[in-house]
Amino acid sequence: MARSTMLLAIGVLAVGAVACAPADQPAATATGSAPTGSAAADACAKDQLKLVNGGKLTVGTDKPAYEPWFKNDDPSNGQGFESAVAFAVAGELGFDRTEVEWSTVKFDSAFAPGAKQFDFDVNQVSINPDRAKAVDFSKGYYTVKQAVVAIKGSKFAEAKSVAELKDAKFGVQVGTTSLAGVKDVIKPSAEPNVYNDQVDAVNALKNKQVDAIVVDVPTAFYVTAAQVENSKIVGQFSSTGGTPEEFGLVMEKGSALKPCVDKAVDSLKSKGELAKIEQEWLGSAAGAPELS
Repeated sequence: MARSTMLLAIGVLAVGAVACAPADQPAATATGSAPTGSAAADACAKDQLKLVNGGKLTVGTDKPAYEPWFKNDDPSNGQGFESAVAFAVAGELGFDRTEVEWSTVKFDSAFAPGAKQFDFDVNQVSINPDRAKAVDFSKGYYTVKQAVVAIKGSKFAEAKSVAELKDAKFGVQVGTTSLAGVKDVIKPSAEPNVYNDQVDAVNALKNKQVDAIVVDVPTAFYVTAAQVENSKIVGQFSSTGGTPEEFGLVMEKGSALKPCVDKAVDSLKSKGELAKIEQEWLGSAAGAPELS
């Protein structure tokens, strides 16, 4: 998903540091490969991280900072999915809340070539090869799921499971993971209406030519908030088709901070913390319950 596309439409919803190793330990390479064993642990020690602003972890994101990624346009309050993720990563790196500073960074600027005035940026930036030529990405902190959107009060609006959607007529954009999700996961009894452009699927829902559309979750929040009046997210599900889209934390190209941020993301995943944060801010409370 290109968040910039959503911002150009209306902007309702949508997000270089180097690390130095101790003198007697090998530093991380410019390509971001990590030292091993105790060397890796030492290189990621808080006092060994060379930061944009000494003693502070500087995190970038756009303004306005939209829900459910942030809350009340205030990234520093720890509320909203990406604010919570950023503070969780900071904690893994050894920083408490008072040691995190937020910097306003326009979405496109975050992954443009050149030096960065942040240690990492969090702004719903999808990892892709073209962007990775200009910046480094952390390991993915969020795998984008698919969401079903319908008109409130319609036949399928209160579905709780994939099985309850079997008889729905779907609209979906061609060549997307959303289309793969419809065919591979929902497997509706009727072939979906397939459109060249997402806006055509949205208009089909508006005009009641389809019962529901399937888009990625970030887009679903945008559709319901800005594009289709009286619409709702019926639920979300994981697609089994295509290459999963992931959001990554953005760093300056060649950043030696990357192995440490990757280690922090891995730790949060293994402890189940990322899953908890996702459920809290992108689950039922945000209007996107999981479809069973």
